[in-house]
Amino acid sequence: MNNLISLDIMKEMWGVALSFVIALVVVKISLWLYRWANPNCSGKLPPGSMGFPVIGETVEFFKPYSFNEIHPFVKKRMFKHGGSLFRTNILGSKTIVSTDPEVNFEILKQENRCFIMSYPEALVRIFGKDNLFFKQGKDFHRYMRHIALQLLGPECLKQRFIQQIDIATSEHLKSVSFQGVVDVKDTSGRLILEQMILMIISNIKPETKSKLIESFRDFSFDLVRSPFDPSFWNALYNGLMARSNVMKMLKRMFKERREEATSDDSKYGDFMETMIYEVEKEGDTINEERSVELILSLLIASYETTSTMTALTVKFIAENPKVLMELKREHETILQNRADKESGVTWKEYRSMMNFTHMVINESLRLGSLSPAMFRKAVNDVEIKGYTIPAGWIVLVVPSLLHYDPQIYEQPCEFNPWRWEGKELLSGSKTFMAFGGGARLCAGAEFARLQMAIFLHHLVTTYDFSLIDKSYIIRAPLLRFSKPIRITISENPLSSSHQNANLF
Repeated sequence: MNNLISLDIMKEMWGVALSFVIALVVVKISLWLYRWANPNCSGKLPPGSMGFPVIGETVEFFKPYSFNEIHPFVKKRMFKHGGSLFRTNILGSKTIVSTDPEVNFEILKQENRCFIMSYPEALVRIFGKDNLFFKQGKDFHRYMRHIALQLLGPECLKQRFIQQIDIATSEHLKSVSFQGVVDVKDTSGRLILEQMILMIISNIKPETKSKLIESFRDFSFDLVRSPFDPSFWNALYNGLMARSNVMKMLKRMFKERREEATSDDSKYGDFMETMIYEVEKEGDTINEERSVELILSLLIASYETTSTMTALTVKFIAENPKVLMELKREHETILQNRADKESGVTWKEYRSMMNFTHMVINESLRLGSLSPAMFRKAVNDVEIKGYTIPAGWIVLVVPSLLHYDPQIYEQPCEFNPWRWEGKELLSGSKTFMAFGGGARLCAGAEFARLQMAIFLHHLVTTYDFSLIDKSYIIRAPLLRFSKPIRITISENPLSSSHQNANLF
């Protein structure tokens, strides 16, 4: 009898203990959920929601939407919270989203003081955690930009590379035109890679160059998407494998060149030689590993973004006969005014005689908005417009909404290059940030413009072309094509190059 009573007491005690544990777990979870939804802040946070625990609002942020549409994720929250600042959680990070042009300008201006650059982990893994692009500090960034401009800056392009780019573009288009059908992004991407590789490693062997180019085919900014999307992991795996292959080849070439270099020798005069010199001079700042990662980063960034914008621009031109006609008129005038009919595009022609071309490029950049958002991180609590951005929070600067603001751009969804008439064509502003802004303004902006301008020059003066498939453009949030931008292409019998060929 006593044993039965003891057993009942034990059961009751276990029941009480279990209830206590369950209650404790519920309290802990409730407290965690409350803290998730109401993060600590020394001041007043912008309005918003942190979404589901762990996931946050990541899935909705990366949900695809149409090309000429303001990001529904942003639009919905701006309307709901009645302002241009709101809080959320994306990719596991507490985030403030800003669409306010003045706030955006101030955040970018305060870089290396109140804010530092920050990127999603997937991109960091592809480019390398020790990559020079991710290093912080005003002096360090100035040093980095100085190095990059030695390859991609206006003076270097003018003095050393414009003729090389012009000849390569002409020959490349001629070789692919025999196919009759051209994938514009693929063609321009290969051309850009070939040019960049030769600018960086002038003595590279043809077979090594081909291997490098093929490895780069697996790099894609498609990995800038939700980690809950299965294709993200495939893109990440391919990118990491491609990175491994490319890094091995670049390291081997860097080591070989460094071993044969001497302090007084300038044998090649290319960018790799510049990097070897910097390693010898600034060993504490930049080493061999970082140099190779910088080369990799420059190749990836130039290849993916410029080829996408070239394809988008060709699509717009092919769909707008009036634009194509004006482009042809401008470039035929350039050809007619040349004293030497056999010479290529000059720097003067590019900067001073391609006004409409630059208007077309600007309009494509505005609509394309290849950098729809820029990631920064607050290094201390920052007060902006009555709100507090806590230290450690990510700030997502969204300048691309300005590109579709009807108060700034009349009929903003329309492709209209003439809207740029009389405006500054070769630099950005508070309302046009196609190449970023602040301290991190893209060092390769001039190279991208030059590459696109020369590509268009040879395309419209030498060939007839038209779109094959109707390709829709989506954003997720980066720009993507539903189908490749393919054109039928044939040499125009009235072109000067065709007439010159018939003389021989």
